[in-house]
Amino acid sequence: MAEGHADVLADAKALGRQRAYEVPIEELNPARASAFRDDAHWAYFERLRAEDPVHYTPDSNYGAFWSITKYNDIVAVDSNHGAFSSASGITLNPKLSALPPEAQLRLARQGAPSFIGMDPPDHDVQRKTVSPAVAPARLHEMAPQIRERAGVILDSLPIGEPFDWVDLVSKELTTMTLATLFDFPFDERRKLTFWSDTMTTAPGHGPVATYQEQRDALADCRDYFIRLWNARVNAPPQGDLISLLAHGEATRNCTMDEYFSNITLLIIGGNDTTRNTISGSIFALNRFPDQYDKLRANPGLIPSMVAETIRWQTPLAHMSRVALEDVELGGKLIRKGDKVVMWYVSGNRDEEVIRDPDNYIIDRERPRQHMSFGFGIHRCVGNRLAELQLTIIWEEILKRFPEVRLLKEPKRSYSIFVKGYETMKVMIPSRT
Repeated sequence: MAEGHADVLADAKALGRQRAYEVPIEELNPARASAFRDDAHWAYFERLRAEDPVHYTPDSNYGAFWSITKYNDIVAVDSNHGAFSSASGITLNPKLSALPPEAQLRLARQGAPSFIGMDPPDHDVQRKTVSPAVAPARLHEMAPQIRERAGVILDSLPIGEPFDWVDLVSKELTTMTLATLFDFPFDERRKLTFWSDTMTTAPGHGPVATYQEQRDALADCRDYFIRLWNARVNAPPQGDLISLLAHGEATRNCTMDEYFSNITLLIIGGNDTTRNTISGSIFALNRFPDQYDKLRANPGLIPSMVAETIRWQTPLAHMSRVALEDVELGGKLIRKGDKVVMWYVSGNRDEEVIRDPDNYIIDRERPRQHMSFGFGIHRCVGNRLAELQLTIIWEEILKRFPEVRLLKEPKRSYSIFVKGYETMKVMIPSRT
């Protein structure tokens, strides 16, 4: 790891700790994109888990909300769709009053929800429509193609020269896979990356500078996918996601708003999470070199390393719900209509459930004991595909490279939702 990396990391944590502990607990607000960008969010959740695990923030840029920060409490909320609804949105969105007028108009005109933003029975039938695209039999068919593409990507990397791992590896592999799932024109696959980043990052902190540029980009995305719908709906049914939606009994008569909401969900879910976990594995193994040594000595640990990376990275920091009734949790009364935020990033570091949670341990006894995929009816539909891509890329990495060396602190995403990396400068000193 690059000289000075440990000092930078320590300074960021110290500053985050100071800010998290200097305010009265009742005023603490963990939803700060700048803290996630600076990797300085950990102390906020450490304090909440210890002092106020079911915590109310009465006012913020995202309005009022409850923070649920302990593992078992998160499971209780996530598993109880009868009391906690997804239909009002599954992420914290900025209050309209905190946004520029153009952004206020955009949010006010948001269309129909995707199936992750639905409750049963609508959620169940729509989720069932797209599930065949990531079913075990389909993943078995895709595995050789993913492996071939991973090999091509890795064999094209420079040796002995710095490069951006996020761009050349993480984005490329996940975008190739997503293009396959959509049967999207392969030579235009990076449009998917651009649209995904535009959807999940505030203007000025991602690929677009203004809300007008963001609106234009998403209009282009919508137009593109409507053209693909029109082509697939008039063709025989196939196994790609668009064809499944166009011909599915529960979705073939949906509005284009409903269709595009599902498309945005699938783009983000298929791109950001896996991409950031691939990058996170490089960061974690460099930060914990003893674990990298352990992996090189025993490649059979790849499956448990993958699960541990998904926990330790936690690529989506939170999901939210709205209470459908008064609910008592952790000695607090959550009122009907209250926004409730499940901080997966905190639950995955709950020391009462996960031993030594801040450390990255690739041979944990129960490595899949994590909440990065959620629980209950909204558990990530593509979780096995994510694990497959991570497993294959690391099998191919270990065949080729003794080391992938992190050169400097990565640039992280400015987001309270997607916990990821914008850039990650690395070097591969040699081939095996």
